[in-house]
Amino acid sequence: MASRLANPLTIPEEEDFDLFEVMSALADPVRRAIVMQLAEEPGRACSNSDFGVSKSALTRHWRVLRESGLIRQEAQGNRHRNWIRREELDRRFPGLLTLVLDESVRGSKQS
Repeated sequence: MASRLANPLTIPEEEDFDLFEVMSALADPVRRAIVMQLAEEPGRACSNSDFGVSKSALTRHWRVLRESGLIRQEAQGNRHRNWIRREELDRRFPGLLTLVLDESVRGSKQS
């Protein structure tokens, strides 16, 4: 049986961040909601999230966010804790994350 360590999580280095991949990841409303939640509650576990989608869809959303470079995940036992890679994103794309979070908050207040 293959070890979980045999398939490490894909996390791009800061210099490999691609603006279009980041924007594509943020284009989805569920992923934006995840990022907003992580901005308010850093270190949140994947399993502590309810966004009205199936478990497999939620797993895919976490993977897209991780592979785009927006978040980092850290395994702690059988859970994955998540953080926004704010410092790296701000160095690579200054102001982008702040703009997206501000617009998302504004949009949620208008709904």
